[in-house]
Amino acid sequence: MKIIYFTIIVFFFSCSKPIEDKCFIDKMNTEDVVIQVGDPQSYTLKQILAEKPNYLEITNLTTYRDFKTDRAEFRLPIAEFGEKGETTETSNTVFDEKFSDQFVCFAKQKSENTLYGLGMNGLGYWLLKIENNKPSVYFLGLSPNLYYFNKIQRNLIVEGDYLHIEGSLVKIDNPIDRGGYKNYSVIEDGKLFKIKLKDLIQDSDQDGYNDIFENSFGLNPHEKDTDGDGINDFEDKNPMFRSSDNKFTRLYNQLVSDTFVGAEKLDYEFQVYQTDCEYFHQINPPQKVLFVPEDKKKQTYYTKVADIIEETISPIQKNKKNPNSFYIYKAGAFYKNDYSADYENGKWVLKVVGGYVI
Repeated sequence: MKIIYFTIIVFFFSCSKPIEDKCFIDKMNTEDVVIQVGDPQSYTLKQILAEKPNYLEITNLTTYRDFKTDRAEFRLPIAEFGEKGETTETSNTVFDEKFSDQFVCFAKQKSENTLYGLGMNGLGYWLLKIENNKPSVYFLGLSPNLYYFNKIQRNLIVEGDYLHIEGSLVKIDNPIDRGGYKNYSVIEDGKLFKIKLKDLIQDSDQDGYNDIFENSFGLNPHEKDTDGDGINDFEDKNPMFRSSDNKFTRLYNQLVSDTFVGAEKLDYEFQVYQTDCEYFHQINPPQKVLFVPEDKKKQTYYTKVADIIEETISPIQKNKKNPNSFYIYKAGAFYKNDYSADYENGKWVLKVVGGYVI
């Protein structure tokens, strides 16, 4: 009996110490918070080509719309093409209705009873498809930080067995300015990006997310329930980790819940956080979340190069004078809120005690 008791004590300490290290800090950061995971500014043409996904083919175009021209005309009406390339009157409304305004849609195409379009949201580029009024979405696994897709495509984007996209290879010079825009420089214009449709639509576990999406963000493409909590990844608000209920998961849950309202029914909008804190991992959020490890060696290629993290929530600082009082902050590109967090009668009371807005 003593041996069993001793084993339990050792196990408790071996598990609790990492949580203490990853979820709690001695002193809160009072300086400006810079949110950046990868460093796409340092990428060269040679490096992009060397590290491109295996499913992507890149060929050179002899005639093309250059990056500068396409960027300048970004706000002009975007061309839509029919089965033979003729302009159609397909409206953005069709895509907006089917995909709940989750994407900026461009390069739309109609082929018999099927509509195609390219979509972009906070995670990256997608292929949108509406066949017989049924919507489908496929993640491309290509970061806008390195790949620029022309908003005006001169030819069909879906033809034969391939997805064809005209564009350029780019890099970021200035990740984000005060106006909320990124500054890019072109590395090479006149590229045709090709992906086999069978590779793009492959969904090995039939959970609703294609394999490219799951591999890009660290989900299991061969298991429809990555975290084993009994909820299909597509239905799971937190598909990477099992949710738990304790006072610290409730604290993180409360902070995440304030992030964006009305996202409960969105299937392709995720809030992404970079953290190793297990309490944070175990939240049960109202909208979808993904997590990126702090250790770059554990990150996927996509999460290393993609600019997908819009905000961060810090580890927790304990109040040495009061065991039920803590400090924590939440920050985005243009703001930071410092909170006092008091645990009273089983609930968290948060008060803003500092921060800034740019």
